[in-house]
Amino acid sequence: MELLFVLFLVAFVLNVRASFKLGLDWKGMLTTVGFVREAYARLDELPGEEALEREPRAPVFLHLVPAYQEPDIAATVSALVGSRYPHGRLHVVVITKEEEEHAPHPAMGASTGELVRRLRDSLPRYQQERLTHLVMPGPGRKAHQLNWALRPEAVDEILGADADPARIFVGVSDADSLPDPDTYRWIADRELTGPGALAYQGITLSLGNYDRLAIRGKICAIQQSSIFIRVSIARLINEVKRLRLFARWASRAPRLARAIGPAFELGFRRSQICLGHNQFVRLDTLVSLGGFPTAGATEDSTLGYALGGRGILIEALPMVELTDLPETSEKVIRQSARWYLGVLDDIPFLWRVWRHCPSAFNLAQLLRHVGNKVVEWPIAALVYPAVGYLGWYLAYTFRWEHPWFFYLAIAAPTLSLTLTIWVGGIMTQSLIEDLHPYLPRPVDLRRKSLKEKVLGTFRCQTYWLLATRGAWRVLWAVASKRRYDAGKTDRVAKGSSVPFPSGERAG
Repeated sequence: MELLFVLFLVAFVLNVRASFKLGLDWKGMLTTVGFVREAYARLDELPGEEALEREPRAPVFLHLVPAYQEPDIAATVSALVGSRYPHGRLHVVVITKEEEEHAPHPAMGASTGELVRRLRDSLPRYQQERLTHLVMPGPGRKAHQLNWALRPEAVDEILGADADPARIFVGVSDADSLPDPDTYRWIADRELTGPGALAYQGITLSLGNYDRLAIRGKICAIQQSSIFIRVSIARLINEVKRLRLFARWASRAPRLARAIGPAFELGFRRSQICLGHNQFVRLDTLVSLGGFPTAGATEDSTLGYALGGRGILIEALPMVELTDLPETSEKVIRQSARWYLGVLDDIPFLWRVWRHCPSAFNLAQLLRHVGNKVVEWPIAALVYPAVGYLGWYLAYTFRWEHPWFFYLAIAAPTLSLTLTIWVGGIMTQSLIEDLHPYLPRPVDLRRKSLKEKVLGTFRCQTYWLLATRGAWRVLWAVASKRRYDAGKTDRVAKGSSVPFPSGERAG
């Protein structure tokens, strides 16, 4: 009986935690959507191209696009070189691989590098001058391609030997990115009129191919997009607010602030997140970090941790970028598996950071990473439903001996389930739809059929189930083979794999 009572308490606490987390997710989405609305309402106040051309302090952008077997690379590059920014201060660099030049994908007919060269020949003269194509020899992943473009000789050739690294921002886009044309103007305005920042992270939404997805795919696209706005960007916005609040309080009580500073760092600071695209880091900062991290499967998360370990705050960028969601269930699982492998690879990095500088913040980064990502990611989609059922079952077990426990225990999983449907299935859809006016191109996000509305509301955990399968695929491979080979998400043969099995294609 004592064991059952302990299980009852554990189930109650976990259900309360799940409800609290859903409430935070809802608040995070509201914060980010409000942030975007406010920024786009002030677009007319941003400096124009002519004013930025005359301003010697305006930043220079070196925008990198690593690409390998990308048949639609022209759309991304065309959007970048067509951005509204002074011609001589925007340089777009596409980095392809030499191995693809020798052996293009059979379904493409031409290598990615050849597609870039053909595009360059078709562009207006001023856009041709913005575009550079580099070919990386030898093996390597995305981080290696990015670092190939950041070699001093490459930077000097593109920008000139006298370029000031403190005025250069290195941007990154994926080969399926569709950016906002005013992104550079927004950053320039912040650098010229505000305090500026060493790093910026913009909003990315996985809605670029929304009209091609089946119903289940659309559910996953909405959920993956919601992660970026309710967690990634909301965390960057709120982190700055927390630090400013603590700084104001510390100015009034400096001795007490020094005493409780470590507790604040441990309990209230949050690790920063880089998403790997629509991100900008000042060149001198990147150089001081040794370039983009190459040790793990995902350089973006490691870069975020490295910036946080240096005490560098990433400023949230409200400009929206569209990317594609993998178009089959298997590809979503493979994408999630690669991300989870990156999570595992970040453990030794965070351990080394903490050993080198054993601060409360670095310890918090390590502990939260292990608890929230390494442990919770593979089990959350299974544990929380099981805990909800356990809470209901044990509530009835103790309903006569502890009637007030019964009401509390019934309320906790019921509230958690209700918030899952309300926040995950209803409010997430509504708030993502609210971002429609700010997308770089029109996307119809409305749920049209009754089937789409019902499935979108009550199957809002579909994406998490696929992500869980990806995590367990990595864990099984590591346990049985001691390694997992993270492959690239294939965007060449879009119809070559089994599509999302949720009925007819909608949209």
